[in-house]
Amino acid sequence: MRWIVFALLAGPAFANCPAAPEIDAPLRVLIDEARAAPDERAARAVTGDMWALWTRAPDDHAQTLLENGRARLRQSDLVGAERLFSELISYCPDYAEGYNQRAFAYFLLGDFALALPDLDAALERSPLHVAAMAGRFLTLRALGRETEAQDTLRAALELNPWLPERAFLTSER
Repeated sequence: MRWIVFALLAGPAFANCPAAPEIDAPLRVLIDEARAAPDERAARAVTGDMWALWTRAPDDHAQTLLENGRARLRQSDLVGAERLFSELISYCPDYAEGYNQRAFAYFLLGDFALALPDLDAALERSPLHVAAMAGRFLTLRALGRETEAQDTLRAALELNPWLPERAFLTSER
């Protein structure tokens, strides 16, 4: 009996995260819109719609962790943000955005070696996550892995040619 009461009081900590929302089909539509965008301004609106998909968490608890972590990032509480994103990943290990956001916190902390595996995990779960690709480019570049970085940037630009990171594309192959 005590176990049941404890489990009920513990709430989401003992709950299982539902499957991450399926976003591939609407994301492909947005990628096509980004490719067809006549200018950067139009592409920015499409990118905002992509972010709305990526940041739609599997349930309310996961959404709260994500939003609180992003708020901590905005407040420059990078360690607090990392902690919340780690909690989100523990709770929802199949949700790509948890990894992407934690990678961003690590990147801002200057810990590029920790950011890269999280970006790879995000892309493993969501291969069309253009923002994670852009983050991977920046991280590889910070690690001095320029050839890999450029390959990653080219792949990201195939999905969204209007990424701000396009300014760093070199003609070398």
